[in-house]
Amino acid sequence: MSYGLTTNQIAALLGEDATFLLGFSAPKIAKTMLRTPGPTFLEDVFTDSDRNNRVIGNLARLYQSGRLGGSGYLSIFPVDQGIEHSAGASFAANPLYFDPEHIVRLALEAGCNGVASTLGVLGLVSRRYAHKIPFIVKINHNELLTYPNKADQILFASVDQAYEMGAAGIGATIYFGSSESGRQIVEVSEAFDYAHQKGLFTILWCYLRNPAFKKDKDYHESADLTGQANHLGVTIAADLIKQKLPTNFGGYTALNMGDSSYGKFDQRMYSDLLSEHPIDLARYQVLNNYRGKIGLINSGGASGENDLADAVKTAVINKRAGGSGLIAGRKAFQKPFEEGVRLLQAIQDVYLNPEITIA
Repeated sequence: MSYGLTTNQIAALLGEDATFLLGFSAPKIAKTMLRTPGPTFLEDVFTDSDRNNRVIGNLARLYQSGRLGGSGYLSIFPVDQGIEHSAGASFAANPLYFDPEHIVRLALEAGCNGVASTLGVLGLVSRRYAHKIPFIVKINHNELLTYPNKADQILFASVDQAYEMGAAGIGATIYFGSSESGRQIVEVSEAFDYAHQKGLFTILWCYLRNPAFKKDKDYHESADLTGQANHLGVTIAADLIKQKLPTNFGGYTALNMGDSSYGKFDQRMYSDLLSEHPIDLARYQVLNNYRGKIGLINSGGASGENDLADAVKTAVINKRAGGSGLIAGRKAFQKPFEEGVRLLQAIQDVYLNPEITIA
């Protein structure tokens, strides 16, 4: 496997964080505690599972596709922001991506393992591309046209529709912590069960949504709360978990201050399993994915001023934590086509670089 960015170039992009991230060697949770990604990851984890041969075959196709094929790592290109954030807000920077074909072409050109998008986007080009790159149909979305806006994932597509277009898998989001989360858990659990019966793999976007999670910090990004969301996600048999990169911890303690009582926690979560280092924060998420047996793919995040450096940094943290890759969209499609390709391939270069190891 070849890669473009050298370790020195990656370190230059990391800037003052290079030693902090690349030199980190004392994680709270030892590497030996985890099932880490590698060429035999799929066989090691799923051979003894209840997934049928068609699910394992579609997972194998995902893991063998693109520049990262055979490495055990994943680079997935997701575009559902036309629903989640409004099409105008998402594609005004690059109107070409109103056209579904450009979404799939970017994933192919960049060498991604798969492309995740809406029923409409993937369905319109399925005959041309579904056999060329694994399709992942996102079956539910948060629709922001209702006034006032509300945070609720509702079904836009069915498993059968994804199956009929030749998709390899489906994706869904649950807003854990929201007043609607109970209904979403039931809907998605039933959809994942049926998807597995049809031979499709499943990816769960495990996001938190509740105004109470914003206190002295934004605990939507806390390792302890997002880690528990991950653990709920693997409980309903997600084959991969997508999660935002954590930036803090202590969500349980913050929500249990004053007269409130929220969930259950053990202080050893914070003393023995977590630290403020970003690799430790992400590793706690991996731990909650059945000690890494279900792969963690972190979100690439919003587009900003230093997207290339930010994307590489996120990839380094995920890889060194024991994660399985990135699912990055806005940083790529809100740029000119070739620049988007280079950014996605820079992410992949981190996973292909043998000098960047799991801490």
